[in-house]
Amino acid sequence: MKPLSKNVIVAILTVLVIAIIFSNYTFKKEKPIDVNIAKVVEEIQNGSVQAIDIEGTDIAITLKDGTKQTTRKESSVSLPEVFIDYGVTAEQLRGANITVKDRSTRSYILGVILPSLLPLLLLMLVFWFMLRQMQGANSKAMQFGNSNAKEFNKEQKLKVTFADVAGAKESKEELQEVVEFLKNPKKFSDLGAKIPKGVLLMGRPGTGKTLLARAVAGEAGVPFFHMSGSEFVEMFVGVGASRVRDLFARAKKSAPCIIFIDEIDAVGRQRGSGMGGSHDEREQTLNQILVEMDGFEANLGVIVIAATNRPDVLDPALLRPGRFDRRVILDLPDINEREAILTIYAKNKPLVPEINLRRVAERTAGMAGADLMNLLNEAAIRAARRNDTKITQEDVLDSIEKVMLGPERRSSVMSKEEKKVTAYHEAGHAIIAHILPNSDPVHKVSIIPRGSAGGYTMKVPGEDKRLHKRGEFLADLAVMLGGFVAEKETFGDVTTGASDDLRKCTRLARELVTRYGMSETLGPRVFGEHQEMVFLGRDIHEQRNYSEKTAELIDLEVEKLVNGALETTRGIIRKEKMHLDKIAKALLEKEVLEKEEFDALFAGSNAVQPNTYTA
Repeated sequence: MKPLSKNVIVAILTVLVIAIIFSNYTFKKEKPIDVNIAKVVEEIQNGSVQAIDIEGTDIAITLKDGTKQTTRKESSVSLPEVFIDYGVTAEQLRGANITVKDRSTRSYILGVILPSLLPLLLLMLVFWFMLRQMQGANSKAMQFGNSNAKEFNKEQKLKVTFADVAGAKESKEELQEVVEFLKNPKKFSDLGAKIPKGVLLMGRPGTGKTLLARAVAGEAGVPFFHMSGSEFVEMFVGVGASRVRDLFARAKKSAPCIIFIDEIDAVGRQRGSGMGGSHDEREQTLNQILVEMDGFEANLGVIVIAATNRPDVLDPALLRPGRFDRRVILDLPDINEREAILTIYAKNKPLVPEINLRRVAERTAGMAGADLMNLLNEAAIRAARRNDTKITQEDVLDSIEKVMLGPERRSSVMSKEEKKVTAYHEAGHAIIAHILPNSDPVHKVSIIPRGSAGGYTMKVPGEDKRLHKRGEFLADLAVMLGGFVAEKETFGDVTTGASDDLRKCTRLARELVTRYGMSETLGPRVFGEHQEMVFLGRDIHEQRNYSEKTAELIDLEVEKLVNGALETTRGIIRKEKMHLDKIAKALLEKEVLEKEEFDALFAGSNAVQPNTYTA
């Protein structure tokens, strides 16, 4: 039982005892009537008194009708003498049944001492509770240096195993070796191999670093200590280093075992920079971790697994061999891995038999495992909102767009003119993407507002790409300008709906020149050093390493790329004005065009075949 619960029980019992004492001895059910001696004498002479009880100076009178009375007398005079002085005869006194009682110690305590001591007792009780609380606080203060790492032993094996982690085949193999080393170290030691001291899991948020660590805990069959990097540092100096020492001391007693430190960048940032919130307490914690992992004392049988999505800010001493010997990189899943991840997360969800998870995987390029889990969860919520018992393909596909762009805003009021402008804007994007050879195919076009977008055109690559050609970027520039040009050519004016497209187009054109070396004039060079300035939040600071003349050339190259894309887009829009009108009209009627419906608009003898445009 917890100490707080015991204190509460003691307090309740104390209150109940006091209540019982007061109810039994202090408060009377029927309060006696206070009378004077003359009234008692009169009642004795009338023969209405049944009994008189004398206890000290207090006199209790009971009448024959049951009435209770009380009076007092002087302590130096006996009651019979008083009655005789008042003219009461001896015969009348015998009829009154007078009884004299000695005052008991119990009644004296309850009547005199206890009422005066009760406030003092209550005050002492309050001070006792306060003292207990202060002692508990002091004991907790003394425990600040102890680590509060959660331990999972063999009996508390986690349910997650490598079978529950889809994709990341090479990462699982690296960690499987660690698990096997713990289970069968002789197999490796016979060949002179040493157990790795640390494994660093690196990857973007949501790629499954913590999930893999949980799978290691489920597979290892050895004690597993889990702690977050932020739990080391407190407001008191030296607490972080003390917790590191306590954590490793506990781990050494349970060796062989695994320590998992999540988000290690909270304490493992590079030392000596003077920026990024660096202070002595965090550096002392990091120093203690470095010493515990590879210092003078042997650290046998303890493997440290750490996870971070910011390996670039970690201290070099933390990354050297002997500390983190292995670095496991978790990348975004490819199409096959996405399908496998969707299959795992769909196990406990009722899906219709005809659902096609491969098609879902095709539309989710760039999504991490956490995004895919959220996607299926949104699909389940959507089905439940419609009171369906199973999740359909439509639920999942709609959830993709909800996760990427936000929920539909069908209640958003749009005038007929705005709806028409949006239809031509999205038709412009779609037709350019359909025709340009290096553009991804169009899978969906919609003029239903989602999130902050008034409409959208969904392009999905036919296969996952890690490398992108210059022609693909030029096609993207033209597609971004498709809505702007379609508005200009159709209505003779432009709206603010193209502002986000223009911003993205300008940024991409500048990156082609300054980051990717794809400028024919400036050649294969990178211009400017980009650094994240932590003390400015998430601002990116560019350190210019080029002259003003070069800056002017960069601006000219950006302008050349944008204008070239603009001319390409304008030529296609003017040449395919009939198909532009057809797409816009279909959008005004249906609001949404799926891939099959969109491709059908180009069917016929004079149809424009996709990806066949030549300038």
